[in-house]
Amino acid sequence: MTTARDLMMTAMDAATTRPVEPGDLSLALAGAEVIDLLAAGAVTLDGDRIVPGDRPAPADRVLDEAAAALVREAPYEPVGDWLWRRGRGLASTYLAALDAEGRLTRQGSRWMPFRAGRTVPADSADHRRAEARLAADEPVLAALAAAAGIRDKSGEDVPAESGDAVESVLAAVNDALLDLEAVRQRRAVEQAAFDNVWRGE
Repeated sequence: MTTARDLMMTAMDAATTRPVEPGDLSLALAGAEVIDLLAAGAVTLDGDRIVPGDRPAPADRVLDEAAAALVREAPYEPVGDWLWRRGRGLASTYLAALDAEGRLTRQGSRWMPFRAGRTVPADSADHRRAEARLAADEPVLAALAAAAGIRDKSGEDVPAESGDAVESVLAAVNDALLDLEAVRQRRAVEQAAFDNVWRGE
């Protein structure tokens, strides 16, 4: 399993008590993919630019798609641009992949046992591993989960041993999420102004 898949499963676990915005999750997943590719040696960072390497991505269909989508010519792509380009609809992509692999199940209601409930991760070693990583506050997963709104921000920085490249990716994810929130707020203000005009206020 990858950090991106672990993040997706923990987001689904949290959905009953803490719904996560799909856009926030998609940006965080795109960041997780870069971190997974860095860990595999499939990419490096040159400043803020993602430089493809010679080593293959881990054996994961969605991560293979991410590796294939990398810009392979100089000056390469900044992490921030990658997050927006790759992140578009990425939560749905991971959801579909987990479903196709049989890693999801429908949670029935105790009161209505014959009616399918929400989709949740199936009980599996991979799911338990994702839960354990988050419960243990594994720094990278915890930082991505906090950024996506799956859990509260702890206020702690990612430890230095995670590396400058990982810190740069996490910073880019946080910047992208701030930009997304600013867009949402602007649209809300514009919609409120439009509604007021429509009502003649």
